[in-house]
Amino acid sequence: MKKLLAIGLTVFVASAVSALAGDAKANYESNCAKCHGTDGKGQTKMGQKLGIKDYTDPKVQAELKDDVAFKSIKEGLKDADGKTLMKPAESLSDDDIKALVAYMRTFKK
Repeated sequence: MKKLLAIGLTVFVASAVSALAGDAKANYESNCAKCHGTDGKGQTKMGQKLGIKDYTDPKVQAELKDDVAFKSIKEGLKDADGKTLMKPAESLSDDDIKALVAYMRTFKK
């Protein structure tokens, strides 16, 4: 019985993690891909205009800190003159943002 319970719990956790990953991908595609590109390279018209970093670059990934990425997504980004570079993701929960940051990490090659 304990073995069956352990297997059931494992399947439940795996499906929950999988669902979060799917939600993160969907959130990325609807909130981020326009500028950052579906592949994270930032090679979109807006991404090139804003000089967005290539998140497939291991060096960029190493320099990116999760707490900074989280804050940037949650609060948005402005340049030195106060011009909005990236709007805050107001429709996303803190858990959604954490999953989004983890999803961004999958772009590293």
